[in-house]
Amino acid sequence: MHLRHLLPLVLVLGACPVAPSAAQQAAPPVEPRPAQRAPVEPVQTQPKQDADGADAATEGDQAVAETVAADQAGVDSTVPLDEIRRYVAVYSAVKQAYVEPVDDAELMQSAIRGLLLDLDPHSVYMEKRIAENFDEQARGAYDGIGVELQRQADGVLRVIAPIDDTPAARAGLRSGDLIIAIDGEPVSLEGGDTSAPLRGPPGTEVVLTITREGREESFDVTLERETIRIASVRGRLLEPGYGYLRIAAFQADTAADFERQLERLKAEAGGTLEGLVIDVRSNPGGLLTSAVQIADALLEDGQIVSTRGRIAISDAQFGATPGDRLDGAPVVVLVDAGSASASEVLAGALRDNGRARVVGSRTFGKGSVQTLLPLDNGDSVKLTTARYYTPSGKSIQALGIVPDVVLHADQGDGDDARPSYTEATLPGHLRGDAEDMAGKHAGEVLQGDEYIAAALAELKRSVVGAPEADG
Repeated sequence: MHLRHLLPLVLVLGACPVAPSAAQQAAPPVEPRPAQRAPVEPVQTQPKQDADGADAATEGDQAVAETVAADQAGVDSTVPLDEIRRYVAVYSAVKQAYVEPVDDAELMQSAIRGLLLDLDPHSVYMEKRIAENFDEQARGAYDGIGVELQRQADGVLRVIAPIDDTPAARAGLRSGDLIIAIDGEPVSLEGGDTSAPLRGPPGTEVVLTITREGREESFDVTLERETIRIASVRGRLLEPGYGYLRIAAFQADTAADFERQLERLKAEAGGTLEGLVIDVRSNPGGLLTSAVQIADALLEDGQIVSTRGRIAISDAQFGATPGDRLDGAPVVVLVDAGSASASEVLAGALRDNGRARVVGSRTFGKGSVQTLLPLDNGDSVKLTTARYYTPSGKSIQALGIVPDVVLHADQGDGDDARPSYTEATLPGHLRGDAEDMAGKHAGEVLQGDEYIAAALAELKRSVVGAPEADG
């Protein structure tokens, strides 16, 4: 297989979704853009894919291949012949002696999946159908129940977050729930990183068997599938002059939706806002570029995020360009234990630049970047290739973001509000720079409007404390 068949590379930030999302490739520093603030588009060092999945670049593949090859020249690429011989011996033994015949293609697929299985929780092999599904959510529509999942080492599916206003959210699924069976069939590792049984024609039903921390016995939940059209951004005025924008996921059009909703709120408020609450609770992540664009819309200057990997092509820096859509009005970012990846990029960028206060509970702690490698047979490999760093130079991998103002779940939620897992507890996760520091325990899931009220109260305090304009 030629290296060019692994292109285009697609950068992914997300909590290993099974209701998938896709992203664009990371790039060198963002170029300055016009004063009218057209959406940021980082300079591409590689061909990229548009959101509709069409190949957006047919030239430059050879140049990119040479770049990757040059990067790899400094990496030990010696083929371990003894290990290859051992693999062939086992392969031959399975083919000849296993109790039932095994198809060559299936056996090879299993072997390839095994290459990625023990790397980290977010590196997976995706067959063509799953790769296509992976791209669907970036476009914001697919048929299913609307939930982001993380496959565990034993095959069980853990809920990262239900997506707003979907069957999963309406049925009461929570971050941290474990799906142990689908339609009565136990969930297993077979099939790789997929939740195909959760998908299906709208109007059909699926029964999930759930285990939840704090409940002694598992229980069944029946959901009716529907076409999930995710409105990634919605908003309203909380009070005169104070806006609220909820970001449910970071998709291809999320940044444009954010700016459109922000302008609508400003118009409703008479032209300007006194402050804004950005709610990314239980937002599992998605497109890096969308998080970068939203941060840039609120920053005059400064770094937004950087990524660092083993090869130079994985290194990137994203910087803000002049122009703040809120003209310096205070911002509060509301987070919780389900806020992961791109959500953490946004919160970290705004806080480290002194642009926002972070309110809520400790975030999930996914500070790694995945690159999507399309193969010539339609399958894809999603491979962890870099860590990302907030403007202060800190990695939040396996640590998360600790809010400036910590909120706690309603006592009536009991133990259900505090999931027993974070990135740091996922088997095989990448070690974090500050993973061993005290207090790395999971945050809490904050559900309900009372936390929005708490964020608004903090926002008002910021407004009161802000210096008055001269004149």
